[in-house]
Amino acid sequence: MKSMKPVLFVLAGMFIITLLIPAMLVVPFANKTQGHLTEPKKPAHSTQTASADPSVMVSVYRTSSKAVEKVPLEEYVTGVVGSEMPPEFNVEALKAQSLAARTYIVKYLLADTHLAAPENAAVTDTPSHQVYHNKEELKKLWGPDYNWKIKKVQEAVQSTKGEILTYDNKPINAQFFSTSNGYTENSEAVWSNSFPYLKSVSSSWDKESPKYHSQKIFSVKEFEQLLGVKIQGSSIGTILERTPGKRVASVSFNGKKLSGTDIRHKLDLRSADFSWERKGNNIIINTIGYGHGVGMSQYGANYLAEKGKKCNDIIAYYYKGVSVASDENYMPTLTAKY
Repeated sequence: MKSMKPVLFVLAGMFIITLLIPAMLVVPFANKTQGHLTEPKKPAHSTQTASADPSVMVSVYRTSSKAVEKVPLEEYVTGVVGSEMPPEFNVEALKAQSLAARTYIVKYLLADTHLAAPENAAVTDTPSHQVYHNKEELKKLWGPDYNWKIKKVQEAVQSTKGEILTYDNKPINAQFFSTSNGYTENSEAVWSNSFPYLKSVSSSWDKESPKYHSQKIFSVKEFEQLLGVKIQGSSIGTILERTPGKRVASVSFNGKKLSGTDIRHKLDLRSADFSWERKGNNIIINTIGYGHGVGMSQYGANYLAEKGKKCNDIIAYYYKGVSVASDENYMPTLTAKY
């Protein structure tokens, strides 16, 4: 038996070395940023992202009841996505909408002032901020389709939970709209502020949208009253220039100059890409696209998703140079404020 001990020691040593070698090979690479082999661990104190914390609330002014409803952040995002984008859309488009909706509200809540909301409310449930319906309201709107629609929306929101869009490590102004005229718009062409990530890009596939074309008819008198102009003969107004997104930038009415955006709002047109003609005592206005045109086109996002593009591809196309980041750095501030 004594003569067997050296052999046993050698075999045991070889066995231990065999076990150690794979670990020695893996450890040096385990924490590399490129080709890492291990998943980054979440903080030990939490198994959820910060925005799932129910203490982060959104105070929503409900226009129908004229009351303020306090809604957990992720529940609010679900209500916005279900209200702002058709659940029939591809799930990758719904994910992109989830990122935009969450980013919009996080950035808005972080601001010191909140415009167009009644006292004690942060936002309204209207397009002035983001359209929002709670689950009971969505049940009424969707009827027998509620179960599959809410499940699809919730899955899209859940898959992006705790994520927002940032530029230079700050939440972006995540604008979105229904349908472009073939191009998105520079932010400064619609509002006074210029954002490097909100620049005009081609979105030619939007012509497939059912909301691409629309028409409105006004009497000459009504047209003049709404715009505060006078029409002489068949000449209505002269388009002076167009925006980078091919919309009307400005129009001259016998020397009175109005912006295309101003005309769109005063006449309640779907788009600032419009053309018009006078027929008798009426003025017929045709528009292309639906919405202000800044940021992500929702129908464009769905088209890209149907062609196989993923959520991050859609985001990168419509918001130039942005990153998808965790919202946890902003949650302590929001928890303290709300």
